[in-house]
Amino acid sequence: MLSFKKPDVEQFFRSYNIHDFAVSDDESQLIFSTNLSGKFNLWAMDLPNVFPYPLTFIDQSSYGIVIDKQGRFVIAGFDKDGDENSQLYAIPPKGGELKPIRVTEGHRHMNPFLSEDGARLYYTSTKDDQTFLKSYCYNLQTEEETVVIEGEAAATYLYDTSPEEKSYLYLKHFSNTYTLAYVKRNGEEILLTPESDEQYTVSTAVFVSEDELYLITNYNEDLSYLAKFNVITKEFTKVLAKKDEDFSELKYDKDRNALYIVTSKGVEDLVYRYDLNQNCLTKMEIPASIVEKLHISKTGNLYLLTRSATRPANIFKKSHSESDWIALTNYGVPGVAQEELVEPEVLKYPSFDGLEIEALFFRAKENANNGHVILWPHGGPQAAERKQFRSLFQFLVNRGYSIFAPNFRGSSGYGLKFMKLVEGDWGHGPRLDNVEGLEFLINNGYAERDKLLLMGGSYGGYMALLLHGRHADYFKAVVDIFGPCNLFSFIESVPEHWKPVMNQWVGDPIKDREKLIEYSPITYLKDMVKPMLVIQGAMDPRVIKAESDQIVEALQKNGVKVEYMVFEDEGHGFSKKENEMKVYRAVLEFFDRFI
Repeated sequence: MLSFKKPDVEQFFRSYNIHDFAVSDDESQLIFSTNLSGKFNLWAMDLPNVFPYPLTFIDQSSYGIVIDKQGRFVIAGFDKDGDENSQLYAIPPKGGELKPIRVTEGHRHMNPFLSEDGARLYYTSTKDDQTFLKSYCYNLQTEEETVVIEGEAAATYLYDTSPEEKSYLYLKHFSNTYTLAYVKRNGEEILLTPESDEQYTVSTAVFVSEDELYLITNYNEDLSYLAKFNVITKEFTKVLAKKDEDFSELKYDKDRNALYIVTSKGVEDLVYRYDLNQNCLTKMEIPASIVEKLHISKTGNLYLLTRSATRPANIFKKSHSESDWIALTNYGVPGVAQEELVEPEVLKYPSFDGLEIEALFFRAKENANNGHVILWPHGGPQAAERKQFRSLFQFLVNRGYSIFAPNFRGSSGYGLKFMKLVEGDWGHGPRLDNVEGLEFLINNGYAERDKLLLMGGSYGGYMALLLHGRHADYFKAVVDIFGPCNLFSFIESVPEHWKPVMNQWVGDPIKDREKLIEYSPITYLKDMVKPMLVIQGAMDPRVIKAESDQIVEALQKNGVKVEYMVFEDEGHGFSKKENEMKVYRAVLEFFDRFI
């Protein structure tokens, strides 16, 4: 009989991703942004058929896909090599010419959506106000454009209009833990939540009529819940909450007068249907652990973009009259069965001050385990490591490495108080949460003290540098993927619309000078003595190349072994499969030298 070798690590590089999707009004076409060809483009499927075909060949990431309800055109935003400066183009539904609609070199156009008749395009942009932003209505017929919302005091994002376009719904982002929602009607700015001296967030809202909205907020609470607001009476009402669950997403099914709600419970998501006629909440079974996007069709069919720890991003459909989900895409790891991949164990441990920290532990299988554990501090920092597929994790686990990913203080999904703990404290509490996690692993038999490695990206890259500088004895080698090394230069170089939040988020360069020096990894250069691999995208607008340049140059000057990989056509991540494969292979080869 024929026999085959076990899957090579190369196959883990060949898993693909989906960034965004949209469904036509008649559900005859599904359009999604995917790197099926190795680079991101728009692809489509003519439903109910599920054979994909390409719509674009621009080889760039796309977010904000909008399909005209009459099926005449598609609007989509494309950046350039990860610079995040999305420009808006119109595309024929079957592909073809990319027609520039709103293009301004060096600026970003966000959150596009169309009026019901498809005649007007709404969006938010940095083009006239890079700090607080402005939102626009562009008439696709007359080519006239008007400003509908001007940002003030905070970056301001247009979110939706009321059904008759008499009101504008928008969010003011003062920080990740302080976001307010407003409706503008007849020139009046109406706050959707009661006045308060306390900080809180409104994460999303939907109009259910011309005068009434539902919203998700944590006003006066630690975890977010469902509330409603009447624009005429100005009445705010708390409607629904779930113990130990943080509400995160909200969609309205107009014809059935129902809301679909996504909640986060630690490292997983849950989905509910809330019948507004019966005030009845029903939990839904979903085909994965994490919900990236939810769409409800006019007929009440539900579409989900999901992922799990052992399955990449896929799109599923469920008819409103049936209970089963149908997979419209079937991305996996080629040649590797899902059961061969590793589900993480959920761990909980007390930190230095007694605060409970939840973490994921991906344990290498016994027949491959090389005994080494990689600490992965996640990015954000006000994000979380969840049960979501990372080919980086699965192929490293396949090659014998276990991975420890703690949701240290400041992580999202654990309540407002927990999330605020990182603000102004980038380098103390979260750092010690990671250290206490390592001690927990060692003391409970998950890891050996002399077999620890360290890797992180973005804030995780920052934390990798800081842990290297302050706790180098724990680690044999360190990988930093576009991590800030100097908080002063980082604060100065972030995108302009981020700058109003930096004082609260990171610190004030003048008032908090001593603290920012203490928390900056570059302060501890003399203690960074372990071999390092540093990876950077030259187009990164969030953590610019100069952050990695200065740490690499300083360490090399000190005689530390540092390998430096720079990708000229990438930003804050890897959008091209060829580059992603180079990075992952380099990480594997780097760590393999130390086992």
